[in-house]
Amino acid sequence: MKKLIISTLILFSVQAFSQVIIGDGAGTATNKTSVLLEFANSNNKGIVLPYVKTVPAASATNQGAILLDVSTATAARIKYSNGTSWIDLSGRDGDVTAALADQPTTAEDTAAKMVIGTVTSSTPDGVLVLESTTKAMVLPIVTDVNNIPSPSPGMMVYVNKADAKRLAVYNGSIWAFWAPES
Repeated sequence: MKKLIISTLILFSVQAFSQVIIGDGAGTATNKTSVLLEFANSNNKGIVLPYVKTVPAASATNQGAILLDVSTATAARIKYSNGTSWIDLSGRDGDVTAALADQPTTAEDTAAKMVIGTVTSSTPDGVLVLESTTKAMVLPIVTDVNNIPSPSPGMMVYVNKADAKRLAVYNGSIWAFWAPES
């Protein structure tokens, strides 16, 4: 019931405001006109990517997808699809054996998904699909990954630190960082 209520509220907010802020009413973006999804400025939380035991073939329909590949629990890697192949973002293996022991064992509802933005006949398959040609997602922002008390495998954040602004993902063992090219 709780999931139904939350889903209904999210769908209502998407239709009413075309933007979703998770965590508070302010978010982190100062200009909201280009934001589809953003998160509260808690400085100690991130989003957790879906765990996938069987990585689907890369294709145009899953281009831009990001996931945690747990097909080998002791060699977990965060990957994204460029439309033709899956690219490793982790750089090193992570061990998610303990995290997988806590995962639900019930069958997945493969038809379940949440779409925020414009729903089209070619909406990609995914758990959460953000679809817009003019708006983007603002990741949870932290000043240091050490502020996150217990990072979960598959966690993603944006580090907003002086002289060290970068994307960070946690593969279950280590954080991997990508800084913008100068």
